[in-house]
Amino acid sequence: MQQPDKQIEGQAIKQKWSVQILPLGDAAVLVQFQFADNEDADIYQLVQAFATHIEQHPFPGMIEFVPAFTSVAIYYDPIMVKQVVNQQTNSTAYEIVVNKVNRMLAGHTSQLEQQSRLIEIPVCYGGEYGPDLEEVAKYHQITPEEVIRIHSSASYKVYMIGFAPGFPYLGGMSTEIATPRRASPRLQIPVGSVGIGGEQTGVYPIETPGGWQLIGRTPLALFRAKQNPPSYLRAGDTVRFRPITQQEYLEWGGEQS
Repeated sequence: MQQPDKQIEGQAIKQKWSVQILPLGDAAVLVQFQFADNEDADIYQLVQAFATHIEQHPFPGMIEFVPAFTSVAIYYDPIMVKQVVNQQTNSTAYEIVVNKVNRMLAGHTSQLEQQSRLIEIPVCYGGEYGPDLEEVAKYHQITPEEVIRIHSSASYKVYMIGFAPGFPYLGGMSTEIATPRRASPRLQIPVGSVGIGGEQTGVYPIETPGGWQLIGRTPLALFRAKQNPPSYLRAGDTVRFRPITQQEYLEWGGEQS
């Protein structure tokens, strides 16, 4: 296996950062970012900014890219990458891709910024839509109303989309309502269910099994199979939850359990 490239450094998102490019199998590379002060939020912003840039400026032979918390995986076709090189070269496809990524990073360090969208998600808390709200409140020895207040007063950052189509991994939930997952996962979680799992909160965009504590449900469709992209939320968005009544939930087009 070829050795990872040396780290290169630049100035972006107001802080010094380093990046390491690593081989990921024989047809992909992993671009791993790190800040000197290990600020996760800033790393995340840089990852999303780079992902936006490579989406807008794909290199010949690139198949797809997958952003995560602190890295971006880039998949490519080795044969196509070699074919598009005009001059004679003994470089491998991996070395060519690394060179292209290095040029992207070196040439755009001052432009790696991304504007975050603010998305408001309406949620009907408790009752048939949030069957575990009482349990979460009991676990923390507070009232259900206090759980709702804490959950809906925070701003959340979408770090990545995964697990299930359109499922957002959100950062920023208060530890005041962090609650362990259920001992027995449910076999069927209704679409739009808002849950708490440990120190994270999230929204189930499709019907799926799951073990998170369900505290509410949104009528807003987060996964839209016929649209491009199909995920309503995207990494980099800021999310806020807004409490709504059952009547408002139904008026939004939500379905009863």
